[in-house]
Amino acid sequence: MPNCTRSQKLTRAELEQFVLSVLPKTPDSELENHSSIFLLCPLTETARTWLEGNIGSDNGFQPHWPTVVVDHRYIQDIVRGIQDDGLTVRA
Repeated sequence: MPNCTRSQKLTRAELEQFVLSVLPKTPDSELENHSSIFLLCPLTETARTWLEGNIGSDNGFQPHWPTVVVDHRYIQDIVRGIQDDGLTVRA
């Protein structure tokens, strides 16, 4: 059985590091499936910047910008591009 007692107290920095390591990470974007279209919703400033640089508000019909309306034929490549650049997407 593991020993759950600790003779030393954690420093504030150690405690903060531990808490951040066990908390779930907030995804950068969220993906909503609406059959023939998908909505790609940025949740972080990094995701908004990525969308502006790689898709843009003037790319097709984007009435909900910065949420991007994506045809189902293109969503896989877009998500792959987002992930290849180190961002995360929650479906």
